[in-house]
Amino acid sequence: MRRITGKARDEILIEMKSAMDSQIGEECNVHSLNNFIEDGGTQLPGHTETDRLQQNKDTVFFRDGVRRIDFILSYLDDKDGEKKQERRREFEANLKKAGLELETEDKLDSDDLKTYFLKIHAPWEVLATYADVLKIKVPFKESDIPHGQDVPLEWLSRPFRLPEKVMRPQPDYFTSPFDKDKIDFFLIKNQDTFFPPSTRNRIVYYILSRCPYYKEDRKETDKKGIKRLLNNGTYTSAFPLHDCRYWERNTNEQCESERYHLYKNWARFLCFYKEQPLNLIRKYYGEKIGIYFAWLGFYTEMLFFAAVMGVICFIYGVLSYDDNLTSKEICDPSIGGSIVMCPLCDKKCSYWKLNSTCLSSWQSHLFDNEGTVFFAMFMGIWVTLFLEFWKRRQAQLEYEWDLVDFEEEQQQLQIRPEFETRCTDQRLNRITQEMEPYLPLPKKCGRFCLSGVTVLFWMLLIVACITGVIVYRLAVYAAFASIMKDSPTKKIHLVGSLITPQLATSVTASFINFVIIMILNFFYERVAIWITDMEIPKTHLEYENKLTMKMFLFQFVNYYSSCFYVAFFKGKFVGYPGKYTYMFGKYSRLRNEECDPGGCLIELTTQLVIVMTGKQVCGNIQEALLPLLRNWWCSRKARKDQYSRWEQDHDLQNFSQLGLFYEYLEMVIQFGFITLFVASFPLAPLLALCNNILEVRVDSWKFTTQFRRPVAAKAHNIGAWQEILNVVAILSVVTNAFIMAFTSDMIPRLVYLYTYHPGSEATMSGYINNSLSVYDISQIPLLSTPEEGAIPAWFNSSFITTCRYRDYRYPPGHQRQYSHTMQFWHILAAKLAFIIIMEHVVFVVKFFVAWLIPDVPSEVKARIKRERYLIQEYLHNYEVEKLKIQLSQSFITEPKPEVCTATDKHDVLSE
Repeated sequence: MRRITGKARDEILIEMKSAMDSQIGEECNVHSLNNFIEDGGTQLPGHTETDRLQQNKDTVFFRDGVRRIDFILSYLDDKDGEKKQERRREFEANLKKAGLELETEDKLDSDDLKTYFLKIHAPWEVLATYADVLKIKVPFKESDIPHGQDVPLEWLSRPFRLPEKVMRPQPDYFTSPFDKDKIDFFLIKNQDTFFPPSTRNRIVYYILSRCPYYKEDRKETDKKGIKRLLNNGTYTSAFPLHDCRYWERNTNEQCESERYHLYKNWARFLCFYKEQPLNLIRKYYGEKIGIYFAWLGFYTEMLFFAAVMGVICFIYGVLSYDDNLTSKEICDPSIGGSIVMCPLCDKKCSYWKLNSTCLSSWQSHLFDNEGTVFFAMFMGIWVTLFLEFWKRRQAQLEYEWDLVDFEEEQQQLQIRPEFETRCTDQRLNRITQEMEPYLPLPKKCGRFCLSGVTVLFWMLLIVACITGVIVYRLAVYAAFASIMKDSPTKKIHLVGSLITPQLATSVTASFINFVIIMILNFFYERVAIWITDMEIPKTHLEYENKLTMKMFLFQFVNYYSSCFYVAFFKGKFVGYPGKYTYMFGKYSRLRNEECDPGGCLIELTTQLVIVMTGKQVCGNIQEALLPLLRNWWCSRKARKDQYSRWEQDHDLQNFSQLGLFYEYLEMVIQFGFITLFVASFPLAPLLALCNNILEVRVDSWKFTTQFRRPVAAKAHNIGAWQEILNVVAILSVVTNAFIMAFTSDMIPRLVYLYTYHPGSEATMSGYINNSLSVYDISQIPLLSTPEEGAIPAWFNSSFITTCRYRDYRYPPGHQRQYSHTMQFWHILAAKLAFIIIMEHVVFVVKFFVAWLIPDVPSEVKARIKRERYLIQEYLHNYEVEKLKIQLSQSFITEPKPEVCTATDKHDVLSE
């Protein structure tokens, strides 16, 4: 071994001093180097002096190569930042008092020559203490319970499986909450690696979030926690380190290179057909992120079955295309071409022929056919199966990830530092008999009322914006009708013949509505976070649940209100010629919209496709394309030598505490689209499936390559999202039943087929003529009469005296003219009967399936009981052996008493 002596020693000291002189309040690392040299300066095996002077900074260890970096804090040394320097000095001094070890990287060693990096290491004593406080489960015996029986035809799934070492990165153990007084009870082979990095950074963050930064003589309780220091700019970032670069392994054998394995087997799009390494995700990122990806993967798998049924339903519509007599009658020049329809708006709109809607009637048949009814009922049952099977999958993960006993007492340990800081009132906890902070009821009620009023205001703002879009539809339809009356769009090749006033109005209104949705969403996100912070929730779980409910209520109204309007309001309150219904009164000239003779379902399909697809495309661009551009811009740094591990991670995006919240929200909104309105667009599950296959890999790519490593957090379920999914599932049955009854034209066609068809053979011939009522043109009010320039050349008032409109009313000259016919009431009764029957059938099947499928698999129940029994037995044997050792040692070291009293015997026997 070589030693550093003489001139080399002096040169090293000078270099180290010049690098450390700019630090304020830090321990001088020159002393540590002096101690190192005075102790002999023995080099680590395989390292030369040159290696020590040009140390590889792409490492997760301190300079000594032994102590692991558990957390990184970065800050800028501002010229006018004396207060910040004082806060840092006090905070770092308190961190050292808490037992943490610190090491600073000078700004001159950073890439921008401005940023200091404070490296934090938690020694064994600190980890053991806080593992005991947080009741972290650790292994004490390797599990002897087999994983399960072999699956038949397992070779079929072999192409989709990952290597066993990736799927199970560590063996199964029996675990128990850590107890510092029973160190020898646990399987501690190496204290440095006993706690995995995810657990280590969780413990360190727990300390950082509660460490004060005030002096001992000034008790300022609000000056506490790293989050407050980040908000006031004392530190610029705080994060744990990734263990290596994602595209290559770490050269240090002590690093597991789990990030590399995740990228290679999970985060690349070419792995889209492979299963997810959930155990490795959980080990690296923590249970909370692991649960999200498990849910997203399971949801995507279940979408496959819904997508297959939707495609079958669509194919049925295509195959039955030629059997659609309704569309044939509309397109027939002798039938649809001879039917003159009443104007769809006042003044600007004129009379039109029914066959002008030929194309839209064919399009409507693709989604509005007999197969759609069965698909809507299937989706009601599919939702139940998805939720029930997810509960079983979740229970299995809870067992495998040691989350079975993760209940409220564990959540209480996650009290938010903001709650402890801002709640100055104290009261006695009945359980722990200790004083704890609390928010008095009057303050809580006041904050809750203000929060409720704010949420209600924003929901009403959305309704006002949707009303504005409806007004746009009513106003612009007349403009489009006036522009297109001479058919200038016919000059446009290919698509010119497809453009109609109805289509132009619907498409432009849908795009405007989508833009409004995105703008309101941008502002409300910040408002929701502000009012949730104002309520001061006690725990992180409570904070997330409150924010989840606020955001979902807003998003529900924001994304679905336009679809609800088209599905349940458009064309339902129109009136009839001579007595039309106006939105803001007769003199507003804004007549309520009518549906095409084929129904409003095709317009609901258009609205759903634009909003749903637009949201997914914008989300994927925001999640994938923008980070790719940023990654390309920052990739030049990665080519530099000595680009340290902490600088690499510092340049990545910060993963906020609400990062998963937005991922869940995106998927739950999508879930609402494919369940609430799926009867109007059976291909919606297919679009969602394609998006989710991409979403899984985009999210995994972001977590692995674009985000700093998040602090590991525990969660045993998906939280409030589970209840939201249950509510959406129940509501979807109702909405689809109403869509099939009132938006689709299915019920009127069936009533005509089986009741009102004139011939002996039940066919749909004559349905169009039966579904259109007659109105005398001479009785149309002057306010609604078309202008001279709007009347088409083919219209001859001498021969055409009546026009048709979509309704079931008596013709002119009848003693009850223009009042509803009996067929209208028969159809209404049939619609209500269909809703009741469909809802009851689906709900009965749903509840039966939910009762039939237990939430926890019987195998998991048996494993949990078996594990608890073995843990109790092992603990009992451990305590007995420990007692024997103590008794034997006491007999050896202490003199045997001459007389053993009865009381002593009783104490020994009872113990």
